[in-house]
Amino acid sequence: MTFLLLFSAFVVSTCGLVYELISGTLASYLLGDSVTQFSTVIGVYLFSMGIGSFLSKYVEKNIIATFIKVELLIGLVGGFSAAFLFVLFEHVSSFRILLYSLVSITGMLVGLEIPLLMRILQDKFEFKDLVSKIFTFDYIGALLASLIFPLVLVPHLGLIRSSFMFGIFNVLTAIWTLQMFKRDIPWVRLLRSSALVVLLILVIGFIYSEKIMNYAEASTFPDPVIYAKSSQYQRLVITKTPHDLRLFLNGNLQFSSRDEYRYHEALIHLGLQAVHEPRRVLVLGGGDGLAVREILKYDTVSSVTLVDLDPAMTQLFSKQDWLVKLNAGALRSPRVKVINSDAFIWLKEAQAAGEQYDFVVVDFPDPSNYSIGKLYSTTFYRLLSKVVATRGAVVIQSTSPYVARKSFWCVDATLRSVGFKTTPYHLYVPSFGEWGFVLASKEAFQMPEHFLPGLKYMDPKTAKAMLDFPPDMKPVATEVNRLNNQVLVKYFEEEWSEYSH
Repeated sequence: MTFLLLFSAFVVSTCGLVYELISGTLASYLLGDSVTQFSTVIGVYLFSMGIGSFLSKYVEKNIIATFIKVELLIGLVGGFSAAFLFVLFEHVSSFRILLYSLVSITGMLVGLEIPLLMRILQDKFEFKDLVSKIFTFDYIGALLASLIFPLVLVPHLGLIRSSFMFGIFNVLTAIWTLQMFKRDIPWVRLLRSSALVVLLILVIGFIYSEKIMNYAEASTFPDPVIYAKSSQYQRLVITKTPHDLRLFLNGNLQFSSRDEYRYHEALIHLGLQAVHEPRRVLVLGGGDGLAVREILKYDTVSSVTLVDLDPAMTQLFSKQDWLVKLNAGALRSPRVKVINSDAFIWLKEAQAAGEQYDFVVVDFPDPSNYSIGKLYSTTFYRLLSKVVATRGAVVIQSTSPYVARKSFWCVDATLRSVGFKTTPYHLYVPSFGEWGFVLASKEAFQMPEHFLPGLKYMDPKTAKAMLDFPPDMKPVATEVNRLNNQVLVKYFEEEWSEYSH
């Protein structure tokens, strides 16, 4: 009996931390800026746990029964938390209020658990042994949760199914506690019936998790969802209509098949056409293979190295026939080497190994959070300059110079601060609006006199027009984006939030 109660501390701490991680991850998926979301969710959660611990002193009677009721409530609230938030995201005006209210309720209930459990066990051990044993099991449970969450739960179960599963664990804890102390608990039959009903509800939720997620995504995305998967790093969703295929990462549009050629031709050909007989090309990001598709149109290119963090992304776009058709089988080409790694770490290793590339494509998502913002910093660009050949060039996806004017010119200023000569340019992509890139090189840029035949968008006249910025997109003074200030993320958040409102 004593061991089972100590094991309960292990279970409830694991469940509690999983709910916290689910809330933080879900907030970063839906609201962006993972650092801010995780920080605020953890802060609110821990504060609420403190309130719960404080309130536990007012429980004076029926401590065991109260502990069981708390476990049932946590199982119900925590178990349904992810499903509840996903489904209501598109239907409530103040999602943050809903999110933090749910985090607070869950935190307060979790804060009640350990104090109540310690009081149940207080006659079994001396105080110093009780504290030692309870917190040992508590911290081991926290360690387990922090390990299995990114490695097992998110990529294999997903957030909704994981929350239901750990809600079931809380209810099972209530049931075995009820069984151990059934002679000491009033209304034992009512509690047992309640526990079985909650357990049944959570099991049904677990079984139908995928349908719940499909319903939530059907509300979020206007077009039919034909593919959805949570990888270790992000949520991938693909929607399709008879004339359009769209990829969303964490809810953000990455491309539309109707006009992606504009984006990718502009991304690749202006810079690559200006490099004399390019042979080795490096692509950082761009796991959909669409940029690689454009690069492979050059016969002089002998090798393309694609570095993308998420294997789920590169495998999807190298195996699914309808996506392989879109990228013209680029990721299957013998000239292409796919590496799944963090670009920052990989670039350090490439620089140390003396690797040199004639052309580098940096096609990362927008700098909406600090983990991505580091890939737009002076530290990253200094590494980049070491792997670019003297007569080579780098092109960087740099967000919208119309919506996020300071963000765009911050990228330009950051590149110039590490010694690059820059050539900013922009174009109109119907799915995104005005979009910008910065071409960087060690020597002055020379406008290509011609482009490959057969391109849908790029030609000399179009290229020349892309270098001209109207008054509302012309350069503005900005700070340089460094690892220790991440000012670009601040600019990006401010500008896009103003535009969206």
